[in-house]
Amino acid sequence: MSTIHATFAITYPDFSLAVDLTLPASGITVLFGPSGSGKTTCLRAIAGLENPERGKLQVGDEVWQCSEQGVFLPTYRRDIGYVFQEAGLFPHLSVQQNLEYGYRRIPASKRRISVDSICRFIGVSHLLDRSVHQLSGGEKQRIAIARALLTCPKLLLMDEPLSALDVKLKSEILPYLEKIHQELSIPVIYVTHSVRELARLADHVVLFQNGRVVVSAQAEVVMSDPCHQDMFGEELGSIFDTRVVAHHPDRVTQLDSDGVTIWAPGHIGEQDQLYRCRVLASDVSIALYEPEQTTMLNRLPAVIVDIDHRKAQQGQVVVVLALSSHHRLLAKITMRSASELGLSSGMSVWAQIKSVALS
Repeated sequence: MSTIHATFAITYPDFSLAVDLTLPASGITVLFGPSGSGKTTCLRAIAGLENPERGKLQVGDEVWQCSEQGVFLPTYRRDIGYVFQEAGLFPHLSVQQNLEYGYRRIPASKRRISVDSICRFIGVSHLLDRSVHQLSGGEKQRIAIARALLTCPKLLLMDEPLSALDVKLKSEILPYLEKIHQELSIPVIYVTHSVRELARLADHVVLFQNGRVVVSAQAEVVMSDPCHQDMFGEELGSIFDTRVVAHHPDRVTQLDSDGVTIWAPGHIGEQDQLYRCRVLASDVSIALYEPEQTTMLNRLPAVIVDIDHRKAQQGQVVVVLALSSHHRLLAKITMRSASELGLSSGMSVWAQIKSVALS
């Protein structure tokens, strides 16, 4: 299974969805956009919970629906797992019984993972004897994820699974979501309106607006494009996938992203451990020469690729900086600063990063 091709046309009295997508059948694809933009409707169409007037869905070599050929596999025949905003557990069953409910209904030949192993993977082994009423919101959602994984799906669909949880519970579950495709090799299509979740999880991003696809591309490309600053708002920034190179005696960690060195405070992770690094555009400043005697650890040579003036009425510009042939960094600065420094495309400058967030 190399790609997922989805074409849907759905019309309601007050809303229409028209998409034509080719998505990677690996990693995490995030459908992102404001409320009412069509991302959940698209996910439901993939699940077979919507029946478009026109549409085709092909997952690898399998055609799950094609309006021209009269093909429409109902949801129960699509090889999917589905995690909703609410856990949807059976209240009269124990945690273990909830997990075994779907597992027992799939053929033994399809089972690639046991209940015990998935419980260890999701970290819920200690909850098996509890009733649903004894679980916290975060525990319920982890059980819902485990239950979906136990069906050994070809595709895992997740509709804002963390939206009902507080920040602490979200931070507890996010590492498990990262592991799903890394260790189980199950492709995930994930709906969210949280920029933080997108930045942490996404390998591929589809941006939705008013029932249409704005862009579908690699996460690094989408997030470092100032064209989308209205969607990302104050959380506009760049992401880099890095690995731990070394821990230094003065309590900083050296990270590498394809030849670009990034420093993070404290001793983080183990040698060669992978981290996603996120840098907000508002945390980047620009200097014409290499800064000296500054508290900023990250000072990187860069070339100005573009200066975006969409926010000129607010006295701001977004400068697109190339750190390498495939690394882009955004800097949100005032128009006055850009003018005083005489910034223009093609100039060599130095980028200073105030803070780095790692996940």
